[in-house]
Amino acid sequence: MEQPTHPAPEEGTVQVLLVEDDERLARLTSRYLQEHGVIVTVAHSGTDALTETSRHTFDVVLLDLMLPGRDGLEVCRELRGRTDVPIIMVTARGEEADRVLGLETGADDYLPKPYSSRELLARIRAQVRRARGKAGPATQPVHAGRLTLDPRSLKATLDGKVLHLTTYEFGLLRVLAERAGRVLSREQLLDLVKGSADEVFDRSVDVHIFRLRQKLEADPRNPTLLKTVRGAGYMLATGEET
Repeated sequence: MEQPTHPAPEEGTVQVLLVEDDERLARLTSRYLQEHGVIVTVAHSGTDALTETSRHTFDVVLLDLMLPGRDGLEVCRELRGRTDVPIIMVTARGEEADRVLGLETGADDYLPKPYSSRELLARIRAQVRRARGKAGPATQPVHAGRLTLDPRSLKATLDGKVLHLTTYEFGLLRVLAERAGRVLSREQLLDLVKGSADEVFDRSVDVHIFRLRQKLEADPRNPTLLKTVRGAGYMLATGEET
């Protein structure tokens, strides 16, 4: 495990944990990111990654799916159980089923190999902007029925109770809350939420909606807040719809 020094975070500093067992790829990726001002720590196994995240706070975790011992899905699941750090799943397995599985496990984004270093950097920056509440110009709290969302702190509450959301889940819920009572298609949601570079396949929306319902609804199988409009898309209900 390659460990740089971990200075106290400064405004604009981005600290990334790169979990990659291919030492050559890890070295090249680290070099590129560091040349663009990113502080990179490299872990070559899932066990090392979990140890590192327990010792230090990172802005983004770049997590390879195919790891020796504990694979990326297991690591992602454990990380998501104790932190909301943005996770970008990076893997050579590019089938849609694998992407969906990664998102269901808790990843915020998915980047198949081989990838462009420039695109990877753009996705890291997009996740950091969301996590720091700088994803867009609007910073006033959003109120929609029983929900309140604060874009500055990325804090969401339902009936005053804090919801523990990933950055992508917050972005998706914010888009729906800002347009409460309106039906939005998958394509509209992808376009509105993605910012500069994120998920670009329809089923990813379904996965995030499923995860949001687990956190919003008393009975996720019979949602009353986050509704599916068959053949059209999704709508956040406030109880004021006619």
